[in-house]
Amino acid sequence: MRAPDTPILAKGDVLLAVENVSLSFGGVKALTDVSFDIRKGEIRAIIGPNGAGKTSMLNCINGFYHPTEGRITFKGATRRRMRPYEAARGGIARTFQNVALFKGMTTLDNIMAGRSLKMRRGFFWQALRQGPALQEEVEHRRVVEDIIDFLEIQAIRKVPVGKLPYGLQKRVELGRALAMEPELLLLDEPMAGMNLEEKEDMSRFILDVNQQFGTTIALIEHDMGVVMDLSDRVVVLEYGRKIADGKPEEIKRDQRVIDAYLGVAH
Repeated sequence: MRAPDTPILAKGDVLLAVENVSLSFGGVKALTDVSFDIRKGEIRAIIGPNGAGKTSMLNCINGFYHPTEGRITFKGATRRRMRPYEAARGGIARTFQNVALFKGMTTLDNIMAGRSLKMRRGFFWQALRQGPALQEEVEHRRVVEDIIDFLEIQAIRKVPVGKLPYGLQKRVELGRALAMEPELLLLDEPMAGMNLEEKEDMSRFILDVNQQFGTTIALIEHDMGVVMDLSDRVVVLEYGRKIADGKPEEIKRDQRVIDAYLGVAH
């Protein structure tokens, strides 16, 4: 349920703002004075060479790291010490660079795990699986089955995910994130390690999530063809600093971006 003081945002309004964020680990600076925003309804790409600070930025957004300086505002509220579970409750879901699934559990059970925050019955009722808890589980199971149909993974719904090929594991992880019904979905290299066909499938699902569900997406991806095809706007990081920000056609012509990816000395 939406909190009474939570603003109702229209498409194109700023959903999340990163303002002058810096992040340090001892004497090592992972991010330095980075600012950008993510607007409701868009696909926002965050790109840059290896070590640019992209995953560190996602970790700041979902509360895994806390910025050393600056602030992050989500839906109009500044959250200085937000924890990952608070981010999840607030509407931010996440996939990871390395697949983070329960390998011994089935596809269905992994996606059901994404419904945990939506369940209202206590542990006692859930353990009994009777009465209100059973009715609640049936309702959540229905949502999960719809996600399985959407992602076209009906054939593997009862298969332990540890037995699945990497591309399907990535799809299951996307399903678990969608089960949280996020307003902002953070995707950390969702196509890493995939072949061309798997990338095409994942690209289609990402577009459908954005267009059919209206989910705002922040995407880290190294495949520039994918970035240019999917994203509405792109922010570019290099050595923890922002070097460019704009529409895909602007970014691919930006000499600073070209130099960063070609490794030109500064």
